[in-house]
Amino acid sequence: MKKVMCILLALVGLLQAAELKKVSFEEYLSKFDYKERETMKIKTPDMLVLVEEGKAILVDIRFREEFEVWHMNFAINIPLNELPKRLGELPKDKLIITACPHNDRSNIARLFLVQNGYNAKYLNDGLLKTADFLRGENAKEFLDEYKKMKEKK
Repeated sequence: MKKVMCILLALVGLLQAAELKKVSFEEYLSKFDYKERETMKIKTPDMLVLVEEGKAILVDIRFREEFEVWHMNFAINIPLNELPKRLGELPKDKLIITACPHNDRSNIARLFLVQNGYNAKYLNDGLLKTADFLRGENAKEFLDEYKKMKEKK
């Protein structure tokens, strides 16, 4: 059931992708409500489902040195301070999930992306939780599904 809900949410996001437009910070704040508070974040299991299905991209926004020391091999690295210059590397037709070890920098990155017309969420339990989650059977299951998706492309 959780997978079905994630798929439905992703499809709604993709359908709205054509309608995405830049919004000012003031406009974003004036429309901020409980729904936005909930939809702006995503947890590790839901993120993994969307990534393995090719419906979302995980963007690790840590500094390059942090990424080089350890990272998820399915994430792309665009450091927060490089994000404005590298927006063109991100597709507007997929959900962009920003991530860092906790969620401070990823939340800033998500807000910047939303203001620039992207459908974005931040990983609210952070990369450390993702690393903890992806052990043993969870790692094997995710990797198997992720490889299948990559082979289909």
